Amino acid sequence: MGVTSATTSLPPTINRPNTVAVGTIVWLGSEVMFFAGLFAIYFTLRSTSPELWTSGVEKLNIPFAAINTTILVLSSVTAQFGVFAAERLQHRRTGWSPAKWGMIEWFYLTYIMGAIFVAGQVYEYAFLVSEGLSLSSDAYGSAFYITTGFHGLHVTGGLIAFLLVIGRAYAVKVFTHREATSAIVVSYYWHFVDVVWIGLFLVIYVLQ
Repeated sequence: MGVTSATTSLPPTINRPNTVAVGTIVWLGSEVMFFAGLFAIYFTLRSTSPELWTSGVEKLNIPFAAINTTILVLSSVTAQFGVFAAERLQHRRTGWSPAKWGMIEWFYLTYIMGAIFVAGQVYEYAFLVSEGLSLSSDAYGSAFYITTGFHGLHVTGGLIAFLLVIGRAYAVKVFTHREATSAIVVSYYWHFVDVVWIGLFLVIYVLQ
């Protein structure tokens, strides 16, 4: 009877949200406003100079951009597999099969795919510059490079974050929930930049 009384008298536990995850979500909210401003700039310039958009979009390589977009979207899938591995506290592979990969292997693959996307964007920039479309050429060039350029910088920041998380996983002796939380937070950011790019791709390359 005494044991039961002592057990029932324990104070209730409170499950508080992870402060790092909450802080990241709040910060991503501010990033949403930032990119909303970029979209507003793009649509404003397009409404004032429609003739420049007609000539500018003809220089875009839409199939190439679609392939590059597919690579970035798939990298979000591999990042999520890395999160699943981190949540079960498996930071290293237990076999060569992808089903046995850990967080590190999935994040390495995500990093490679993200780097391919950035390289593809740089290649596209070089081609467009050779075609006479630059940041200072006209309103279309300014809108194109500002919107896609800032997104490219965010992707590069995500790649650096992946390297930091991978390096931390190598550095610690025991992979804990703290390291797993870092992986989850980075995945939030990566999913965000992927969603933003899908919007940019639809606006710039599809809807034009």
